[in-house]
Amino acid sequence: MDKYYERIPQEMFEFAQLDSEIHDEKFKTKARGFFADAMLRFKKNKSSVVAAYIIGFLILFAIVSPLISENVFHYTIEDKDNVYINAAPYIPSIAAKEWGIWDGSMTMNSQSQLQLDMLYAIGQETGLNPVIGEPVATEREEMYRGKPRKVYSYAVKVNTYYKVGVKNMVMSYSEFENIQKWQNETGVQVIFPAVDKRDIYPSKIKDLSSIADNPNIWYQCTDNKNTPKTDSNGNLVPAYCTDKEKEGAPYNSIRIEGDNGDYIYSIAKSGSVLVRVCYYNYFWYTHDSEPNFILGTDTYGRDLFCAIGKGARFSLIFALFVSIINLSIGAFAGAYQGYYGGWVDLICQRLMEILSGMPFIVVTTLFQLYMAAKVGVVGAFLFAFVLTGWIGMANLTRKQFYRFKGQEYVLAARTLGASDKRIMFKHIFPNALGTIITSCALVIPGVISSETSLTYLGIVDLSKFSGTSIGELMKNGQQTMTTSPHAMLYPSIFFSLLMISFNLFGNGLRDAFNPSTRGTED
Repeated sequence: MDKYYERIPQEMFEFAQLDSEIHDEKFKTKARGFFADAMLRFKKNKSSVVAAYIIGFLILFAIVSPLISENVFHYTIEDKDNVYINAAPYIPSIAAKEWGIWDGSMTMNSQSQLQLDMLYAIGQETGLNPVIGEPVATEREEMYRGKPRKVYSYAVKVNTYYKVGVKNMVMSYSEFENIQKWQNETGVQVIFPAVDKRDIYPSKIKDLSSIADNPNIWYQCTDNKNTPKTDSNGNLVPAYCTDKEKEGAPYNSIRIEGDNGDYIYSIAKSGSVLVRVCYYNYFWYTHDSEPNFILGTDTYGRDLFCAIGKGARFSLIFALFVSIINLSIGAFAGAYQGYYGGWVDLICQRLMEILSGMPFIVVTTLFQLYMAAKVGVVGAFLFAFVLTGWIGMANLTRKQFYRFKGQEYVLAARTLGASDKRIMFKHIFPNALGTIITSCALVIPGVISSETSLTYLGIVDLSKFSGTSIGELMKNGQQTMTTSPHAMLYPSIFFSLLMISFNLFGNGLRDAFNPSTRGTED
């Protein structure tokens, strides 16, 4: 078979640059350095790039969320509300649109007719109806005095903030006057008429000591089970107190509808007054705004939006600080081991084997018991991480030095008279820097995971130092998962996103700095 070039006509061939001199030409493109080349490889890993954006968003959240809570909603991590505990996410402006989100709602199952009546009574008195939508009735049959009867229970969707209704509060005369002034300025009713139990229950009930005070019972009842009494039109009959002799302080502010000046609004106590206040409006009075809890509240009544940010701040800063310390110690120790070898390497390896054999959770517990009193909880926690945390970095650096110390450029530097220190940190260490940085990025999620686990288990209590932590929020939220799932859900989502993103980000850095190990684990 003829060769291809033999079938091409000879006249089609011509010499190129026959009479010209050929020289090397300068590169027309800009030379790329090691880190620039690594960045190009990193950008091709889409999952790692997305993880980097998520990490950036989470860090921004940790910085911004406490600032928003403190400056916009006036909540700090120290603000604990003992009424709005584990309250659902709520933003009044969105709740008013009835979109079904951020409405502070929860579903209360198996509610009796009396309990349902009380919820409606709260809305009737305060103007803040806690019942959202129509209750769903469930019919069942039970025996009563030997006869079957139908009993109804209800599943009711309620606004957890309105559901609180009215609370009894003992306050000073000055605060009572200040609330009245605020009411006059805003037109918002905080103080409601006083109620005496003797006005609620029928006269045939002589012993009222066994009946618990319920500030939301403002209407007359027919029995001690709080069955409401209604008039001929089916309306509740108010039981507000009109005895002026019981009045604690004069009331000169706005009055509820239907009050012609007959009701009293406080009952005298020793040096103070007992007052019924609508807690939602009282919160408005004390905070200069209605409740705005974007992620709800936790077990202590703290703003969860602020608490997650505060806990995340500590976790990220602590993890970064631990990583830097372990990087410094491990890099120097591994460098000397890998460069000199021999008895230096032997002694250091035996020491690291002893330290690495100590269970981390035992070390942390002992440090918290015996060292925390002297250096603080965080100091003892930091020592526990540093005691063994540098070992992995040391082994990695040692491996890199064993790999590079026999290279030709190292031998050339030694031949030219370079000192050991210069060879170690000017020639070998920069070549191992990419792998070390990658390892440092992978250490951060490990520290955060350990810190969260230990605070979740209650071994370490960081609340006095940082206000809270992600682990503490998850621990507290676990206790109310069935009734208030948001208290556990949002800290868990933040923690999960942080862990997954850091691991994907670290894997992307590893593949970028060392393409030969792409897709493998160290």
